[in-house]
Amino acid sequence: MKIRSDVLRTYQSLHTWTGITAGLVLFIAFYAGALTMFKPQITQWASPSSVYANNTPLVEMDTLIDQAVMQYPKATDGFIVNIDDQYSSLSWYEKGGGRGLRLDDSLTFAQRDDKGNLVTQTSDKNALGALIDKLHRTGGIPGTLGHEDIGVLIIGVACALYFIALVSGVIILLPTLVKHLLALRTHKGNKRFWLDSHNLVGVFSLPFHIIIAWTACVFAFHDPFYGGLTLVYGDQPLFESQPKSTISYNVNSLPVIQDYLDHIKVVAPNYQVRSLEFSQLSTTTPSLAIQLASEGAMKRGAVTDIIFMHPYTFNIDYSSLNKVEEGVFGPLVNSFFSLHFGNYAGNYGRWMYFILGLLGAFLFYSGNLLWLEKRREKQPQQRRSVRFMASLTIGVCLGSMLGVATTLSASKWLYLFAVPINQFYLICYYGLFFAAIGYSFYRGGAGAAITLLHALTIACLSIPLTTLIFSVMTNNATHSFDNNTIIVDVMALFFAMIFFIAAKKAKYRAFNGERNSIWALEVKDSLPKQIVLAPDFKD
Repeated sequence: MKIRSDVLRTYQSLHTWTGITAGLVLFIAFYAGALTMFKPQITQWASPSSVYANNTPLVEMDTLIDQAVMQYPKATDGFIVNIDDQYSSLSWYEKGGGRGLRLDDSLTFAQRDDKGNLVTQTSDKNALGALIDKLHRTGGIPGTLGHEDIGVLIIGVACALYFIALVSGVIILLPTLVKHLLALRTHKGNKRFWLDSHNLVGVFSLPFHIIIAWTACVFAFHDPFYGGLTLVYGDQPLFESQPKSTISYNVNSLPVIQDYLDHIKVVAPNYQVRSLEFSQLSTTTPSLAIQLASEGAMKRGAVTDIIFMHPYTFNIDYSSLNKVEEGVFGPLVNSFFSLHFGNYAGNYGRWMYFILGLLGAFLFYSGNLLWLEKRREKQPQQRRSVRFMASLTIGVCLGSMLGVATTLSASKWLYLFAVPINQFYLICYYGLFFAAIGYSFYRGGAGAAITLLHALTIACLSIPLTTLIFSVMTNNATHSFDNNTIIVDVMALFFAMIFFIAAKKAKYRAFNGERNSIWALEVKDSLPKQIVLAPDFKD
């Protein structure tokens, strides 16, 4: 297919500048988004094993609840019943509670011992998985605008630019798409190899990227979308408000847990109950949030669907399940969420989205490298703009990954010091992130890349090492090496290997590669400052 050269240049310029403008923030969003595919596993790995002990059979759950309500006033307000065996049977908020992310929430976990006595433990609610998810949604950009995160809005704009970059990139490739798509030309230099890899990943994952760009824009700007409906409906409310109840309920008249499970089997026969979260039980507005899971179903949430039910009358106030009476609109809205979350194909879909998310991060990283190579001059001293972008790319990309890996590694150790866990997560992540950026500008992109890649290798290796140490310290290898948490350790080992290989290649290129490259270092930079090479004298 032939396209005029002036048209190609226009689209190439469009592709370059939209990609470089949105690339760094989308790199963070994509690699963090890949990690959120295993958000429950990461949170479980980061939490102490006692939080996930489950020694209470379902038949004894009502007795456990009665004991908790009698002894703990906070439990009368509401509690969480976990049906999933991987979590503590019963818990309630000692501080905080409700929807949304708060860093100071604390939970009391309860179970029965061998003698039937109530045993409890209070701990901060671990929000590491939720914080990585927030990093994915905001790119790590803090602050709010009204009730919306500024980072979410910026990610929405970046995804709009990203969609333009996708379309323009495909148009650029059209003339040579068939001939060069599968060609990884390593013999033509690093620039050609990076370009071929960039094109290959972009084309083969194009449907995924279009879905992510489209849905992310919808999520970011849903408020303006809904606000635009006022032009049609005026001040008329979109949903009818429910009449307020005047009946005051009491927790002692709560039905047994099995009644809820039986009712859900009728309402959602193909779903399994994961948890039941009761709240405001002794008020006129009690509520029950039921988390439901089904392999292969198009779910509204990242992992589960949800039903809000009146805990005393069993009336359903809201359900995210697809219902026949909603017609086309309900399944269409749910599809936006499912396609973005990748929850419609079970574990296969989760792993597929994990890999595609990492490839997306590679796409933006390699795009920045190509921008730098294209503007490289045939002289050792490169332009300031090129050196600036090289340092920024290395600092932001590697610094963000280093912050997450180190925070995860430190999580179990923080519990030993009785510190506010979630606040320390933020300190650890942002401290390392900005330190990496500062070091990258101080050392230069080439030197910083080697150091930060080695640091990433150590941080990733420390994750399985921490698991091993704590399994010995707590004498609880069952929790440390169960099917959920072992995923985190295996992925950490895999990334440690990748970062170690990348560090070796970066070092080799820095001292043995092309001297005019932005990634080149002088040989003396690899030696300690106090060592001076003597000149080679001849007689």
